[in-house]
Amino acid sequence: MKELRYVITDELGLHARPAGLLVSNASKFACNIRIKNGSKEVEGKSILGVMSLALKKGDEMQIIFDGPDEEEAYKTIQAFLKENL
Repeated sequence: MKELRYVITDELGLHARPAGLLVSNASKFACNIRIKNGSKEVEGKSILGVMSLALKKGDEMQIIFDGPDEEEAYKTIQAFLKENL
């Protein structure tokens, strides 16, 4: 299991376009991907779940990867976040 913590830096937060791209990237992997913010935890491959977090600039999210390709998923999602959020 791998864990990634990331603070949203985009002025608009995790709005529809980057959330959709995040889910699209996450869906390419077989491992389970969960996203947490505070006490709320959602499936990282669900656009509705990710959008329900309503993450804003300055919010920290925790992404948990668990499965056979977790290392590759971790690196891909980490690069995506740095480039887009």
